[in-house]
Amino acid sequence: MNINELSIGQSAETSKIITQQDIKMFATVSGDHNPVHLDAAFAAATPFKGVIAHGMLSASFISAILGTTLPGKGTIYLGQNLKFLSPVRPGDTVKTVVTVKEIHAEKRRVICQTACYVGETKVIDGEATLLVPAAS
Repeated sequence: MNINELSIGQSAETSKIITQQDIKMFATVSGDHNPVHLDAAFAAATPFKGVIAHGMLSASFISAILGTTLPGKGTIYLGQNLKFLSPVRPGDTVKTVVTVKEIHAEKRRVICQTACYVGETKVIDGEATLLVPAAS
């Protein structure tokens, strides 16, 4: 979408079930081999009492929406703030929601509210700043 096709309140969402294989692949790609994500015995002794997914794995679903759906093709990610509020575990379904919060057409900038949920629990809260394509 270009800047003129966006409106405040417009939103998009996706859902993904997190598997242990997703966590292992993310560890490989990211290089983050923290045992809280990969070693059940180690993770059981942590405050989480079991394996949790990387926070950035769930956060990557935000990037996927921004680059493919809302605004989509041609969007440039300028910034993102995130608060990790609750762990995500293998078997959890992560629902990711992106909502247009502000539009600054003269600069082609868009601010989006970003969030991930497991059930009714918000697990990530944040805000993204984007550069979107000009009207054609």
